[in-house]
Amino acid sequence: MKDTIKYVGLDVSKQKIAVAIAEEGREEPRYWGIINHTPEAVKKLVNKLGDPETLRFCYEAGPTGYPLYRLLITLNVHCEVIAPSLIPSRPGERVKTDRRDSIRLAQLYRAGELTAVYVPTPEDEALRDLVRAREDVKEDELRAKHRLTKFLLRNDLKPPKGVNKWTKKYRDWLDTLKFDSSKLRVVFREYYHQLKELEQRLLRLEEEIRNQAEEGVHAPMIQALQSLRGVALVTAASLVAEVGSFKRFPSARKFMSYVGLVPSEFSTGESRRQGNITKTGNRHVRRLLVESAWSYRYQPAVKGELKKRQKGLDPSILGISWKAQNRLHNKYYRLLSRGKESGKTVTAVARELAGFIWAVTQEVEEKPTA
Repeated sequence: MKDTIKYVGLDVSKQKIAVAIAEEGREEPRYWGIINHTPEAVKKLVNKLGDPETLRFCYEAGPTGYPLYRLLITLNVHCEVIAPSLIPSRPGERVKTDRRDSIRLAQLYRAGELTAVYVPTPEDEALRDLVRAREDVKEDELRAKHRLTKFLLRNDLKPPKGVNKWTKKYRDWLDTLKFDSSKLRVVFREYYHQLKELEQRLLRLEEEIRNQAEEGVHAPMIQALQSLRGVALVTAASLVAEVGSFKRFPSARKFMSYVGLVPSEFSTGESRRQGNITKTGNRHVRRLLVESAWSYRYQPAVKGELKKRQKGLDPSILGISWKAQNRLHNKYYRLLSRGKESGKTVTAVARELAGFIWAVTQEVEEKPTA
């Protein structure tokens, strides 16, 4: 009995961890109790449960991140982080507690019904935090611009004719604005100052992303992805940060499925019906691919910034990039000519772009390091 495998479900919160155990076999899982969410308490738990080789831990991915996973790995304990959205649920179940959740996790883990997520390395996670911080600032910048333009609209202030928003001439016009009311002067000054602060923050984050693309551990991958049209510095770095290792996808189709760009399917008997894309997996990567796909509505060409990005890259990677331009451009206009909506057409192009991205990463990851 000492060698019996124990499946341990952990319901993790900021300060506490609820623990349940399902031993190998068909016995009912049992609730073990609650421990503090500290390294000392976790080590004590592992020692109490027995031989680390007989323990199988799991917990849901969440805001507490992966330190618990990494701690358990250092203790030579098998651990998996579970995708919350893919945990089977019982219809009609309305009671949710830490105790029930931990028991349910242990039970499903023993039955093999849970799906584990990819756990990034600390370096990958740091790069992901960097690109997501940049994404957050871009959202804040857009909100700040909206606040300022709405303020100007409320006060019936319009730029001179022929001056487009957020160009140099538009900003020069903003600098000339004066208000009789001290209240309005303060509001305008604060809105405008906040926008300038966000723009400076964005520059600092993008500078660090540029440094990582040139000197970081993922520099070769980021540079190779920039060979593709529509995949510049920030997009390439974001793809690498979000995906981590592309080796975990044995085929391009698996990568397409991971980003949720494959059609959903409802089939029964002789009928087979495909619906909208599944939208499963990483939404950040899916958004990046759709944004990049719009670039392929233009005629294939290698010039300007793309030509600079491709300088010095491996010919095999450049071949994939050129093939992608021709194939995806033709696909875009072929689908439009059939009457497809532009949104659905771009989604279809994004799906195939994911395949070309996967192909480029294989060229990089398969090459031996010097």
